[in-house]
Amino acid sequence: MKRLILRRREEAVRGGQPLAFFAGLVFALIMGAVLLTISGDPVFDTYQRMWDRSFGTADTLSATFNRAVPLALAGLAVSIAATMGLWNIGAEGQIMFGATAATLVGRVGADWPSPILIVAMLIGAALGGALWALGPGLAKAEIGVSEIITTLMLNEVAVRLIVYLQTGPWKDPDGFGFPQITAKPEGSQLGIIWERSHLGVLVALAVIAGFAWFVNRSVWGYELRIAGASAKTAAFAGISMRKKVLGVLVLSGAVAGFAGGIELTGTAARLNENISNGFGFAGIIVAALALMRPSGVALVAVFFGAVQVGGQSIQTLGVSPAVAGILQALILFGAIGAAVLSTYQLAFIERKVVTT
Repeated sequence: MKRLILRRREEAVRGGQPLAFFAGLVFALIMGAVLLTISGDPVFDTYQRMWDRSFGTADTLSATFNRAVPLALAGLAVSIAATMGLWNIGAEGQIMFGATAATLVGRVGADWPSPILIVAMLIGAALGGALWALGPGLAKAEIGVSEIITTLMLNEVAVRLIVYLQTGPWKDPDGFGFPQITAKPEGSQLGIIWERSHLGVLVALAVIAGFAWFVNRSVWGYELRIAGASAKTAAFAGISMRKKVLGVLVLSGAVAGFAGGIELTGTAARLNENISNGFGFAGIIVAALALMRPSGVALVAVFFGAVQVGGQSIQTLGVSPAVAGILQALILFGAIGAAVLSTYQLAFIERKVVTT
């Protein structure tokens, strides 16, 4: 009898990463078409609407870029932690606490000049995200507590904190009794650079490019790559794994928190418990599709932003917006499968029969 196994290819398929993403996209579109057909929804009209509302015009493309910013930064945060073999599942909460810290800065410096206020809010957001990741980082570095559990649990804490603030000390006195936080200061709005795209698009690109350069060119980045590849080699080279684990998780949280600051100063009117909008969890998918490489998160984030923006628009056709979420999952499954097959190939081998 024969059984099917995965056997490593002698030579990996060229262009494995982009090919895997493209294969995942094609797989998602095909399976999405099957799903739409089963549900009785128009396939061509649905995809046409998603394209028009995400890439069709300069205006819709600019909206896609805005949506890609927090996705890219969240994906970068996850990929930073992954360089050490760590999983930051708390980017969602770090985004929320970063936005909370930025709101605090905005309340303190509401009368500051606009450029100073915006920079201060973004710095505050990064510090807030770093602080939110500090606890899990210390727990992992000092006593080996799983960062997956601690970062995930803090997501709910961040939500409850914002709910407390909007119903308590930060409640808008002019909100007609509705539980909402006072709107951000007028001078805290990022400027528009193209159509609806705000300055955060360029800032996010600079952060991603800067980190990619830092990892590849700095001593700290070199040590980080060694520590992520082999703890024994790092110890032999005198690299402190405790410091690297703590530093990576704090840096990952800072980037996620910065995303919260960009979202608050960019498209959001005020802080609320939905400001992260699932970007932290979607960032895990973005990082996975980019093979945990910071260089790939920007491009993947644009496509994911397009799926999310387009998915919101198909409701006018009577199609459930959940289709967009399903497409994201299908893209992930398809791309991961294609990535595996770019390194491994299916093969049949004889099954050994044990006789007694």
